[in-house]
Parts: sequence; C-alpha cells; structure tokens
Amino acid sequence: MFLLLICLGCTSKAPAPTINISLVNNNQSLQISGLDKIIITDIARDTANHFESLVPVFRMPADTDMKDYQPIQPGKYIVKDSALIFTPDTPFTKQQVYFVRYFQYGGDYKVMDFVKGQRTATKLRYTDLIFKQ
Repeated sequence: MFLLLICLGCTSKAPAPTINISLVNNNQSLQISGLDKIIITDIARDTANHFESLVPVFRMPADTDMKDYQPIQPGKYIVKDSALIFTPDTPFTKQQVYFVRYFQYGGDYKVMDFVKGQRTATKLRYTDLIFKQ
C-alpha cells in the first residue's frame, strides 16, 4: 500500500508551456510566443480567426479588482514565424497598462472547444501577462 502511494506521487503532468510577450513594430503590436504551434496553425486556417478566445488582450482598469469585467481589446491577430502578432484596432496608449490572459487548457478540456464557443473558460486557471506601451 505504501509503495503504491509513493508511485502515485511520482507521476507528473507535462509542464505548462512558457508564454512570452513583447512589443514589436515600434510598440504598435504585441508578439505572443510559446503557444502550441499545432493549435496556432489550426486556428489560423479558420477564416474567423478565433485567437481572441485563446489569448485575449485587455486594457487594465484603474481598479484592478475589475479586470475580469473588461471587454476584449479589438484588433487583428496574424501568425508569423510560429508566434502570434496582435495589432489593436486603435494604437496602444502610452503609459497605459494592458494584459494578455492565457488560459491553461488541459485535462478534459480541449482548446478548440473553447475557441469555437462550445465551452466557457470561466472555470479554467489562467495567467495574466502584463505589459505597458
């Protein structure tokens, strides 16, 4: 029995991917790298480009307790060299803080279920990556 518990403790899950963000194109676009290349390629083939469901970009409100209620920053996503480039419809504002919400999909959850709206991400763990122009 004790040996069984030790073996169960030895099992490990695959580590979550490391997502990196950086401003590019004279700080007018945001580069998001480290996402699964297969997922990016699959979504890019879809004419609707549902990248805002995978890694939405938001403007940080003055009251950070309200950040879960912010609308998604509108813009265009393109795939370039296995990275995702987000260019907002209106330029990033200087000294304004923004964040990218990266949802940690896994287990019984499939990314495409969320991208296509078949599930919601409200119960998923996520990481907010903060940046300022």
